[in-house]
Amino acid sequence: MFWTRLGSGVLIVIAAILILWPGGLITTAGIGLIALIGLYELNKIQGVEKAAPGLVSYISALVLYGLLYVMPQVESMLFATMSMTALLFVYVFSYPKYRFEQIATPFFGLFYVAVMLSYVVRIRSIGSGLLVLLIFISSWGCDTCAYCVGMLIGKHKMSPKLSPKKSVEGAIGGLVGCTLLGYLFGSLLGGQIGLTFGNMGAGIACALICLVGGAGSMIGDLAASAIKRNYEIKDYGKLIPGHGGILDRFDSVIFVAPAIYAVIRLIELAA
Repeated sequence: MFWTRLGSGVLIVIAAILILWPGGLITTAGIGLIALIGLYELNKIQGVEKAAPGLVSYISALVLYGLLYVMPQVESMLFATMSMTALLFVYVFSYPKYRFEQIATPFFGLFYVAVMLSYVVRIRSIGSGLLVLLIFISSWGCDTCAYCVGMLIGKHKMSPKLSPKKSVEGAIGGLVGCTLLGYLFGSLLGGQIGLTFGNMGAGIACALICLVGGAGSMIGDLAASAIKRNYEIKDYGKLIPGHGGILDRFDSVIFVAPAIYAVIRLIELAA
């Protein structure tokens, strides 16, 4: 199991590099595909992955990423309103074929997966594109540091009912670890990022970004666990050997990307 998980993890990193490095159409299409698979996994919980509500959500996600490619600053709320209207159209004119939760889940999935992951694409388009690496430093770096610290000195349970293995000490270690990694990233590559950080400096700015991103990473991980526990499933899928589905591996990235995007924009305004 360990070697399977490790091998899959290496392939995920390689795939992430191949998707994010080129930018433009390849990045948008790659993240869009990940979002579609994650949306399918979430819809499967309610049994609408191949039904009309699910199909509407997939089409809406495709429209979002298509618009994102041609108009990077596309307004997400307008898109969400149109998607909700389409789903309610299906709900009303097929009534009583679908329960409310079978309509609500695809709409929630559009926000939770498609819209929130779209911020990976938005961050990739800022400056030289290097800032997108902070998403993975925050999520995977925080997770790794939290695991190591938790294994060594973890004693106090952070959320005993939801995730018994996670500790307060591990959470602090994860946040400190990803913050330090962010500082090193900014200090070493600040001049190549292509963004003005003002008096704050690239090192401090990237450390702050990773601190907020790390907190988002923990929320994302716990939120995904809560949904699985509500529906009594172990994994969202079996696509990635040793990891589960797309949502099992990218649950933290989903929350980290919009959190980091918000901090970057605030730093830009302050500068």
